[in-house]
Amino acid sequence: MTQSEHVQGSAAARDHIVIFDTTLRDGEQCPGATMTFEDKLGVAALLDEMGVDVIEAGFPIASEGDFEAVSEIARRTSRAVVAGLARAVEGDIARAGAAVRHARRPRIHTFVSTSPIHLAHQMRKSEEDVLAIIARTVTQARGLVDDVEWSAMDATRTPIDYLCRCVEAAIRAGATTINLPDTVGYALPDEYRAMFRAVRERVPEADKAVFSVHCHNDLGLAVANTLAGIEGGARQVECTLNGIGERAGNAALEEVVMAIRTRGDALAFRTGIESTMLTRASKLVSAVTSFPVQFNKAIVGRNAFAHESGIHQDGMLKDASTYEIMTPASVGVSKTSLVMGKHSGRHAFKEKLREMGYVLGENALEDAFKRFKDIADRKKTVYDEDLAALVDDQIGSAHERIKLEALTVIAGTMGPQSATLTLAIDNVHTTRQATGNGPVDAILNAIQAIVPHEAVLDLYHVQAVTEGTDAQAEVSIRLAQDGRSMTGKGSDPDTLVASGRAYIAALNKLMATSRGTGQPEVLQAG
Repeated sequence: MTQSEHVQGSAAARDHIVIFDTTLRDGEQCPGATMTFEDKLGVAALLDEMGVDVIEAGFPIASEGDFEAVSEIARRTSRAVVAGLARAVEGDIARAGAAVRHARRPRIHTFVSTSPIHLAHQMRKSEEDVLAIIARTVTQARGLVDDVEWSAMDATRTPIDYLCRCVEAAIRAGATTINLPDTVGYALPDEYRAMFRAVRERVPEADKAVFSVHCHNDLGLAVANTLAGIEGGARQVECTLNGIGERAGNAALEEVVMAIRTRGDALAFRTGIESTMLTRASKLVSAVTSFPVQFNKAIVGRNAFAHESGIHQDGMLKDASTYEIMTPASVGVSKTSLVMGKHSGRHAFKEKLREMGYVLGENALEDAFKRFKDIADRKKTVYDEDLAALVDDQIGSAHERIKLEALTVIAGTMGPQSATLTLAIDNVHTTRQATGNGPVDAILNAIQAIVPHEAVLDLYHVQAVTEGTDAQAEVSIRLAQDGRSMTGKGSDPDTLVASGRAYIAALNKLMATSRGTGQPEVLQAG
């Protein structure tokens, strides 16, 4: 649908919000976010596929590389309008026209400052000078393409009377889209909404152009201002994936799209964006710019559909709508994530274990939950692998006669190292202290002191269950005695505790039957 069709068409067209993506232009101006030629082509192709109406492919006058990228995107794009940015300078406009001329739907986007502070300190031009520049450059652009967008840079700090004169001049010169940006992120939503209403009411022939919003996030109001601008009559939204851009960034495409989709009761508009591609697009832009998406970023952040609070998890398990106002699938996320941590409750813990294939009785579940809470107090996040190790360890020790109750280790450069250990044997508690050549050796010597045996250590292996310095350790120990060998495993964020548990697990298996009889041995503390 052309811009003129949007302006002159049906009510459905008037309700359609044109999504103008400037990730490749304003987004790339984010310090450190420069993309390669191939990166830009890949992002542009995905934008076109997901239904973006206008792709601002770059600033052709900026460099030969930018010109070539805009030109190639113009050739390859099959559906979207392809725009090239140009200052209100004849050379810029000619270069932009040359870059987009192969597009199926080309646009030149030209801009000039209008606020008193910009005119005085940057432009060093009078108001009348700028009006003449607008008329001349918009006319030039319209001579090259039928679709011309004009922007009043720093519109929100421009007196309304002068802003209306500038908009009128641009429309008369042939602009089909009028952009009134909050260039420095200064406006409040009510102010931005009122500005659009005033300009559209006061400018003759305002109905001949589509009005556009372009909001920066310096005060964290970019999306709020964008929605306010739509309420004020704007029908084009300029935005970027992940909200990247100058300084604090731009209005985030994914947030605007999902706000309109989710709050249709209050925002009676629609976009043509395939929202299930939002997460994929976000990840692509993050990868090519090397800009990570903050974990708690709305819509596409890692935690956007993650719940750790026990109250929230309980509600989610009963009905997802209790705490999720949109489905993960609607933005391309496979499912909700119940993040297991110290705030998680029994309901979520039980459900997580069930998803992992573990069904425990009430007593076993209570014991496992207590161990989970202990681990959660020492780890930022408890991963599925941590839970599996915890439950496997518990299942293996459920019927053990020897259990580790307490362990204190003293280690350091000044040896010998020592361990004080308490074991429960058939619910009888015994404590011993022993030294050794290192803390693990001291632990094993303490166990030997309580439960004398002749088993030989055949294997001692440690691995991290998950990543990070707070990862849970899983220790495997193999003991051999009289031709028999048994392996025990133990897990804990403390490697030494895991070592003690693994050794005791192997010892329990080895001593569970007497030689050749299949009968349990009588164990007594030494």
